[in-house]
Amino acid sequence: MTATKGLEGIVATTSSISSIIDGVLTYRGFDIDDLAENATFEEVAYLLWYGKLPNRSELAQLVKDLNQYAAVPSQVIDQIRTYPKDTNSMAALRTAVSSLALYDEEANDMSPESNLRKAIKLQAQIPTIIAAFARIREGKEPIAPKQSESVAENFLYMLIGKDPDKVAIEALDKALVLHADHELNASTFAARVTVATLSDIYSGVTSAIGALKGPLHGGANEAVMAMLEDIGTFENAESYVNAKLANKEKIMGFGHRVYKNGDPRAKHLQKMSEQLGKITGNMNWYNMSIKIEEIVTGQKGLKPNVDFYSASVYTSLEIPRDLFTPIFAVSRASGWTAHILEQFENNRLIRPRAEYTGLSNQKYTPIDNR
Repeated sequence: MTATKGLEGIVATTSSISSIIDGVLTYRGFDIDDLAENATFEEVAYLLWYGKLPNRSELAQLVKDLNQYAAVPSQVIDQIRTYPKDTNSMAALRTAVSSLALYDEEANDMSPESNLRKAIKLQAQIPTIIAAFARIREGKEPIAPKQSESVAENFLYMLIGKDPDKVAIEALDKALVLHADHELNASTFAARVTVATLSDIYSGVTSAIGALKGPLHGGANEAVMAMLEDIGTFENAESYVNAKLANKEKIMGFGHRVYKNGDPRAKHLQKMSEQLGKITGNMNWYNMSIKIEEIVTGQKGLKPNVDFYSASVYTSLEIPRDLFTPIFAVSRASGWTAHILEQFENNRLIRPRAEYTGLSNQKYTPIDNR
């Protein structure tokens, strides 16, 4: 047996949920460009779970279910109040999501109907948890979810405490569509490995959140914004990036293992970043991003990935930087749970092997002779 570092190029399972073929990302056969321009996040979530786009009545029922399940048990909110104020936002989300299982009487019901219901519950409750955590750490009271037409609208309402404007809702909704699924990425693989043991869906999503927390996965957009803030102004961008490249330091938000000709999602976020910059009257983040892309692509041949422009989009929406990755989780919960449901349909324990590189032919020596 010969190991492949990072399982690169290894096909670990079959799936009908999403694909990346010749640089084209699809959900259930629908091109991401088509969905990003035309579909709502709720339509995409339905597509991932049910394998087809909903008709009007089916979409209305899903929106009703998401609203019904959006409230989080009071015990979970009370638990969040005990978290240290400087708690990492993804650690807070991971802990709170895990605790949801304690208050769901269906937590250990493994029937397909129950698991689908729990998938919808998780999709509805993760935004509520994030918004509650963000407000509690600022000394504010959490805002209960309202009957809303979209996950994006409800999340922004619970976060900022007032009805968001249409542009903000549309921007966040599109970002959620773009992040909803991405084949067998690290967090999705973690979720499938967990539930392949026939553990419950809450355990699977908790595992996924733990994987998403890492800066090489979901945390990359936070690192991009930290870089932009470090640069500060457009005038500093060229010297900053050139110095990083000269020192062979990684520029976050560029390159992707499965995309050789650029991430197809990035262009949609670039467009949103420009539009929001014009609306807010602050083009600084967008202009810096364009300059950085020009330098990195020109010198290294690397193109921006989905994380690069999502950083300036979320900042233009006045979302705190450390909530960028939790928002990623809001979207990716739809994909995680779709993959978990698919794993349960035709399950086999995921148990790969490892290439042994340690010592051999060792003999035990009595402790007094060592």
